[in-house]
Amino acid sequence: MDIPLTIDELHKGFKNKTHSISGVIEQYLSRIEAFDKNLNAFVTVTHDYARERAKKLETILADNPNAFEEFPLLGVTMAVKDMYLTRGVRTTAGSKVLESFIPEYSSTAFERLEAAGAILVGKANCDAWAHGSSGENSDFGATHNPWNLDYVPGGSSSGSAVAVSSGMSMFSMGTDTGGSIRLPASFCNVVGLKPTYGAVSRYGVIAMASSLDSMGHFTRSVKDSEKIFKVTRGTDGHDGTLRNADYAHKNVKKIGLPREYFSDGLSEEVREKTMAAVDVYKKAGYEIVDVSIPSTKYAISIYYIVMPAEVSSNLGRYDGIRYGNKRDSFGAEAKRRIMLGTHVLSSGYYDAYYNKAMKARTLLRNDFDKVFTEVDALIAPASPTLPFKLGEKMDNPLEMYLADIFTVSANLVGIPGISIPAGFSDSGLPIGFQLFAPRFMESSLFELGNSYQSMTDFHLKTPSL
Repeated sequence: MDIPLTIDELHKGFKNKTHSISGVIEQYLSRIEAFDKNLNAFVTVTHDYARERAKKLETILADNPNAFEEFPLLGVTMAVKDMYLTRGVRTTAGSKVLESFIPEYSSTAFERLEAAGAILVGKANCDAWAHGSSGENSDFGATHNPWNLDYVPGGSSSGSAVAVSSGMSMFSMGTDTGGSIRLPASFCNVVGLKPTYGAVSRYGVIAMASSLDSMGHFTRSVKDSEKIFKVTRGTDGHDGTLRNADYAHKNVKKIGLPREYFSDGLSEEVREKTMAAVDVYKKAGYEIVDVSIPSTKYAISIYYIVMPAEVSSNLGRYDGIRYGNKRDSFGAEAKRRIMLGTHVLSSGYYDAYYNKAMKARTLLRNDFDKVFTEVDALIAPASPTLPFKLGEKMDNPLEMYLADIFTVSANLVGIPGISIPAGFSDSGLPIGFQLFAPRFMESSLFELGNSYQSMTDFHLKTPSL
């Protein structure tokens, strides 16, 4: 690949005039045309939009000596998960229900990225309504893992992860409700950030489960992830859950190793790569502490009560009357979650299931708060297994749901998490690990992520397509 992989490299090329914004855009669009027919990472490609934006930004670059300071993402290509509203550009949520929906306004995150100089190259494929862990539930066809086309890329932000991994976009936006950024990041050898709940606006993003949804992104480097986060974070006057936190940096000294994340059922190759990452941190001078978070054994059960309850409420608005197609366009997974959610909220079952799950969620939150009085961050596998083959788990929803077992806790308690490439399996499939930090302590994740990536080169590898 002859275009830079990081924002700093790209901007250096612009400054030295070895790259032009329009030239870079054409290279990315050419890669999409060449490779996406096999990967299916995009639902919509915005050729004309990207070219027009490139010309406008070239004028700004030529006339403004402070362009890179005023536009920190100047000329940087982005793919956006098709859950984000983009004014005038089709937004489908990966579902035939919204197959021809054109929004009248854009999400806060997208507007902020545009204002920072980023250029949209397309809307990324995803599991319909963000329901899935594999990228196979999209009504527009499954997304394929660029490292092996017979394997899943993870979901639900499948297309967003693949777009960055395959070099079809420099960064991409995703959503993470139970691991939908961190899991595909692990499966595709890219960095995936799930921010603190309340850090990045949910306004203008099609809701899956409102108390769990986090707006995050994919990059190749942790340094780039921090740049994107600085642009997207903060209050906007629309999302009442947002906080303008100070994000003060606190030097990380102790990293916790939660024993519940290394139990039976964890792939041996995943265990080895995660422990190899632990060794990197030991060499870098961090203290590794064994810790316990007992209530995490209930996390997947809590999640699959709370999440479908909120899904059933949020999907009620899609009645085919005001916009979109009729409800018979819903896919099997959406119907499954609607029925499950309606059941746990119904009379006679609310106290038995939903109310009990919410009480257990509080216990889980308390356990994480307690462990963060002992350590500054946590390290754990991102997935219990390697990427699995397309179709392997489609007939067993319960087995598919277990793919989220290591990721859902962060959403239930609202803490930030980041998935970082840890190397490859013997069969050549990517493996990632994840880091957790206390709420609004993304700076700790960036410190640890940068430290690890400075000592490894996994994030620089690209698949042979």
